[in-house]
Amino acid sequence: MKLVQISFHFEYTDNIEEILDRNKIVHFVRHSMIQGLDSEGRQYGSKAFPGHTTLIQAQCDDETVPGLLDDLESFRSRRRSHNHLEALVLPVERRIGPEYRDGEEEGTKMERST
Repeated sequence: MKLVQISFHFEYTDNIEEILDRNKIVHFVRHSMIQGLDSEGRQYGSKAFPGHTTLIQAQCDDETVPGLLDDLESFRSRRRSHNHLEALVLPVERRIGPEYRDGEEEGTKMERST
């Protein structure tokens, strides 16, 4: 399992969530309208530094990561105004919570391998 962390300007939230849906990502956390510094500068929600950053942390199976990253890179390269998007893939060493697989409803029991 991997944790994919995606940071982007808040106005693209719907676009990024569509990419998550297309890749059948069923479990993520969205931190909306936070302050940050990216390649475009400070996003502090003030007159001096307008704009906000959104951060999505998505849990997904290893097999899902390549397609998700391809879709994010396609979005990023589509327009110059998307160049700020950043995605990181982090390994998940241990997890506590409901069991599921990408594309399944939350709470669906995942078969365990023995």
